[in-house]
Amino acid sequence: MADGTVLQPARMWPRDVVRVGAVGLRTRPMRAFLSALGIAIGIAAMVAVVGVSSSSQAELNRALDALGTNLLTVAPGSTMTGEAAQLPLEAEAMVERIAPVREVSAIGLLDGVGVYRTREIPESDTKGIAAYATRTDLRDAVGAELASGAWLNDATGSYPATVLGAKAAERLGIGRAGPDVQVLIGGEYFTVIGTLKPAELAPELDTAALVGWPAARSELGFDGHATTVYTRSRDAAVEDVRSVLGSTANPEAPNEVEVSRPSDALAAQQAAGEAFTGLLLGVGAVALLVGGVGVANTMVISVLERRAEIGLRRSLGATRGQVRTQFLTESLLLSALGGLGGALIGSLITSIYALYQGWPVVIPLWAVGGGILATLLIGAVAGLYPAIRASRLSPTEALAGS
Repeated sequence: MADGTVLQPARMWPRDVVRVGAVGLRTRPMRAFLSALGIAIGIAAMVAVVGVSSSSQAELNRALDALGTNLLTVAPGSTMTGEAAQLPLEAEAMVERIAPVREVSAIGLLDGVGVYRTREIPESDTKGIAAYATRTDLRDAVGAELASGAWLNDATGSYPATVLGAKAAERLGIGRAGPDVQVLIGGEYFTVIGTLKPAELAPELDTAALVGWPAARSELGFDGHATTVYTRSRDAAVEDVRSVLGSTANPEAPNEVEVSRPSDALAAQQAAGEAFTGLLLGVGAVALLVGGVGVANTMVISVLERRAEIGLRRSLGATRGQVRTQFLTESLLLSALGGLGGALIGSLITSIYALYQGWPVVIPLWAVGGGILATLLIGAVAGLYPAIRASRLSPTEALAGS
């Protein structure tokens, strides 16, 4: 000024910064949408992967809580010569003597006994169905549920009656149990009195035809040796029971006994799923990076196209810092729109998939918050160079270049 007074540039309040930063988005909505879409795809992929994985974990925990993690199984292994071992006839009784053991049940494989719908089926067409002698308390021990009909009891277990596993019933074309439904087991017709739902902790039952222990002896020549013994123990004593189970079931050859915990298999499946989840998260991160490059490209082009606007603002007194803040804010807004949209899409995908699978819907807040924070960081990095470039344009250079 002539009187020596120095004019100070007007201060921009946060609301003004946001309004000015949004100018580029409002004037070029399609370009802004496409740039934000790249960010949204990456965030949606990451949120959906984490959400589906967390929902699957919650379903596994729910299933294990319902089924219990205290189920242990004993099965014959191999002898020193590599031949199939055999559990003693007294294996069940000896296992029952372990103090913390609450329940004991067993099945015995009927070797060489085929299961067919009718006599017209070729013997080679077994459909992978095995026949087992079964204790009447097996269903409670393994937590299996009936799909139809009734379970074996002391009466039906002595007669030609059978309960089919879920896959066995499906492969034999049997929808429901009934007094007029029969299958051929070992050349004899057995009435199907029940069918099971899939057994999570005892998948071997899914492809099995189960007959009572007495009927297996009298009708099918069963020798009485159990091939799998199931035990339920006190939760706090499971590991202790596990350590002595082999030597108790077969004291003469404990090295020929295999002891397992079925719930560990479910946990292993979850671990495999988590490895796949890590791979998908990597894909989401790549998509997010590509989206960030798209935002940077959009902002560089925006600076080149808006040189006149930048020159006019600078000539009217806007400082380098204000111009830099304008374009950096625009980049952050663009990324934030993509991040919020992606988080919403990812949450929606997780909810739909989890509900379709019958799982609890679990969307970790850290995944949503972390995803949005990641977009803001990418937006800041992507917009930094264009913002600095815009702030370095002098008013005369910008107006002359326009």
